[in-house]
Amino acid sequence: MTIEQEIKKRKTFAIISHPDAGKTTLTEKLLLFGGAIQVAGAVKSNKIKKTAASDFMEIEKQRGISVATSVMTFFYRGAHINLLDTPGHKDFAEDTYRTLTAVDSVILVIDSVKGVEPQTERLMEVCRMRNTPVIVFINKMDREGQNPFDLLDELEEKLFINVRPLSWPISSGSTFKGVYNLYHKSLMLFRANQKASEDDVLPIKDVNDTLLDEHLGKYVTQLREDVELIEGVYEPFDKSLYLDGLLAPVFFGSGVNNFGVKELFDTFIEIAPEPKSRDTDSRKIEPLENKFSGFVFKIHANIDPRHRDRIAFLRVCSGKFERGKFYHHVRLDKDLRFNNPASFLAQDKNIIEEAFPGDVIGLYDTGNFKIGDTLTEGEQMMFKGIPSFSPEIFKELINTDPMKTKQLEKGIEQLTDEGVAQLFIQNGGNRKIVGTVGELQFEVIQYRLQNEYGASCKFITQNISKACWLTSKDKLKLEEFMRFKMNNIAFDKDNNPVYLADSQWMLDQMIKNYSEVQFHFTSEFKMDLVA
Repeated sequence: MTIEQEIKKRKTFAIISHPDAGKTTLTEKLLLFGGAIQVAGAVKSNKIKKTAASDFMEIEKQRGISVATSVMTFFYRGAHINLLDTPGHKDFAEDTYRTLTAVDSVILVIDSVKGVEPQTERLMEVCRMRNTPVIVFINKMDREGQNPFDLLDELEEKLFINVRPLSWPISSGSTFKGVYNLYHKSLMLFRANQKASEDDVLPIKDVNDTLLDEHLGKYVTQLREDVELIEGVYEPFDKSLYLDGLLAPVFFGSGVNNFGVKELFDTFIEIAPEPKSRDTDSRKIEPLENKFSGFVFKIHANIDPRHRDRIAFLRVCSGKFERGKFYHHVRLDKDLRFNNPASFLAQDKNIIEEAFPGDVIGLYDTGNFKIGDTLTEGEQMMFKGIPSFSPEIFKELINTDPMKTKQLEKGIEQLTDEGVAQLFIQNGGNRKIVGTVGELQFEVIQYRLQNEYGASCKFITQNISKACWLTSKDKLKLEEFMRFKMNNIAFDKDNNPVYLADSQWMLDQMIKNYSEVQFHFTSEFKMDLVA
């Protein structure tokens, strides 16, 4: 099979949502359709424990939330699926933002009861920045929720994207009867407390088919009125607008009942984009190029705690990746070979011989990789748009067991390499300040340091408002500023100077008084330093 044929088979996407909208449940159902798992909530290698297959870290099982992006590869209807299940909780938003750089499209899950929530809006902002194609799945239609038309209006008003329903619910809550597929002109009948099956799909000519009267009774009139209104108000579905990120098709259903999910997935396979081009600091990379290139968007230590392994997740952007072949690590300017590249179903790994554009593969890492690193067949370039953001909460890391100092040093080094938090160092390494975007991150770090590294610690909150990376064309001016604000200067893990501002007012004053010094709020400036 040619590279072009392999690319056409690939669908690489993320599922995103506000917490508790049903994202991980939907992920399970897609895995079931693909035959990747046999029972919802089953991890095949783990004797069918009733926890989500995509939530494999122990703390995820205990808290019932996703705290890290899971990568799952499986097949469905001839398509090679690379599915990334992301954390919904706002404290883990940065992991989700970086994951969105590695996908070609997104399925956004909305709770029909709660509608559009704050985290949903933030995630959509990232999608709009990259014009990522989005399909919306309005979940929990078996509960008493909002009016479907009101939900569509809310999607357009709050997410700033045009929508077009491709399926439509027939009533909701206790009287929920099913979903009419506007795209394929079929009816999916709902039976309470039963999982949906092929037998529940009723092929019909259109909404005026008399079979609808037979099966829906008094609800058929409302359905016909709704469909007439939809066809009158909304433009016909235009695939090109969807692919440009300007139009979001909308589906309705119930993930927990496996209802309306197949319509969503089947349509997704038909319309979702193939792997797309990617921007670098020098040129645009096309998937069909002969030479391999890819970038690391996620690092995870201790996927298998027994083996202390560290995996760098790489998105293949062009050419063909081959096992055992040397590739050029651009930042380190050295060649590396990977003998055991793997594909994943959460923490289950399979060694692969080759990978193609769109694929997400795991590379065993001994400490060579950082998030954003690029691999090529020799070309000097770096993929763009994979920044670290300035944290919002800062705490000093305090060692509570001096006998485990080495374990703590190693643990915080590896966990911050993953991007779950950022590490700022003061006093020659004696003082370590950890910055995150949410409080829950500190709980996760503390838990993982104890359980994966045997190191115990506590965190003390610091009076820090913002962290800004510093650069200047005038070396003397930069040194002058760093001397003046000595107690507020730290260094990141790449030894770049960082200003830890006490307050927004003080930061504004420093920016005003030191115009020759540049204050950067994301790590994107490092691209210029490398270039």
